[in-house]
Amino acid sequence: MTINIGETVFFGSGRFCRIGAAIVLIGIAGCSSTNTNGPTPVAVGAGPKDTGTFPNLNIKPQVAAPQFTEAEKNAKLAQLKADENAQAAKGGGPKVANQAALTDLAKKHGDETLKQIEAKCDPALDPTCK
Repeated sequence: MTINIGETVFFGSGRFCRIGAAIVLIGIAGCSSTNTNGPTPVAVGAGPKDTGTFPNLNIKPQVAAPQFTEAEKNAKLAQLKADENAQAAKGGGPKVANQAALTDLAKKHGDETLKQIEAKCDPALDPTCK
């Protein structure tokens, strides 16, 4: 019964009448306007005012903290560089035993993995699997 109602409402011959009526109503609602004077005039000499609403883009915001000076910036960068060098001295850098072996593994890895996946079959997914 629901299917018949859906066919009647959405696919019946009355559909064109409903669509036409909707277009007419939207056209009437979109074209009605009472403003015949043009744009609203702007008050001369009026500057920015605090209306109490957020955000007021006319008032410059206060900074949360003072900015770094050039000397503070250089001191922090020097500390970071020292920490980086200390970490590298401990052996924190990447360790590559044999680059050729890693390159060979990268070339074969995809094919070998695909062969392993294809070798296993799942009877739930493939009924011909034995």
